[in-house]
Amino acid sequence: MNAFDYDAAFTRNIGWVTPAEQQKLRRARVAIAGLGGVGGFHLLTLARLGIGAFNLAEFDRFGLANFNRQAGAAMSTLGRPKLEVMVEMARDINPELDIRIFPEGVQPHNVDDFLRDADVYVDGLDFFAFEARRMTFAACARLGVPATTAAPIGMGVALLNFLPGGMSFEEYFRLEGRSEAEMALRFLAGLTPAMLQRSYLVDRSRVALARGAGPSTPMACQLCAGVAATETLKLILRRGEVVSAPYGLHFDAYRNKYKKTWRPWGNANPLQKLLMRLIARQLAAKD
Repeated sequence: MNAFDYDAAFTRNIGWVTPAEQQKLRRARVAIAGLGGVGGFHLLTLARLGIGAFNLAEFDRFGLANFNRQAGAAMSTLGRPKLEVMVEMARDINPELDIRIFPEGVQPHNVDDFLRDADVYVDGLDFFAFEARRMTFAACARLGVPATTAAPIGMGVALLNFLPGGMSFEEYFRLEGRSEAEMALRFLAGLTPAMLQRSYLVDRSRVALARGAGPSTPMACQLCAGVAATETLKLILRRGEVVSAPYGLHFDAYRNKYKKTWRPWGNANPLQKLLMRLIARQLAAKD
């Protein structure tokens, strides 16, 4: 059996990063909450980038409904904890990884430990995990940890970054005091001000924000991993432009379209209020 060698394993990264930068990535720690649709791909992509340490939070197990989009979902992993499977897969890429695990997921009592020593937080939580997401992003702001969310929307990706000292997650999305259905509507509108995916949704009945349900694609999840890993690289190496809220990016591969969005005041922006009314009306008329 061949011995693992870090420099040999990640030598093809050199050229896009310098040897010194690759070693900086090796010393970096990334926190990822959620290892399902996007989170599993985030972990594997960052492991292949050569990130050397992770804090990982996940409490769920793999099921058949995960097969269309989740990196660790297969017949061989049915019923197994996602955290256990994804740690195995990451260590199969780099057996030297330093991994701290949080099998309860992110909780009020462990969120600070989850973010401890993290250079970047990458959001992999389920779309509808609003309380966990709000808590985690608030902790990032309090602890000074840059946070990125790359959301799988249709057959594309919507990116938002929240940086220390900048606009916060809550200031942008304004979820405080809202019902679950309202939070889902606000989260969707805030992620996708351009709504590039709207024109090719063929069955609106599959979108049930009040019930915490919606369709997904594997292409979107993998696009998210590429975008989030690139943002992580830029944040760790401190080079390249990092666009942060209230600016965002949306790329839709199906429509061959890319938009840079700007929503001052986030969901309090008049355009966002109009968009939320439009989305609510369309979903109400789907039947």
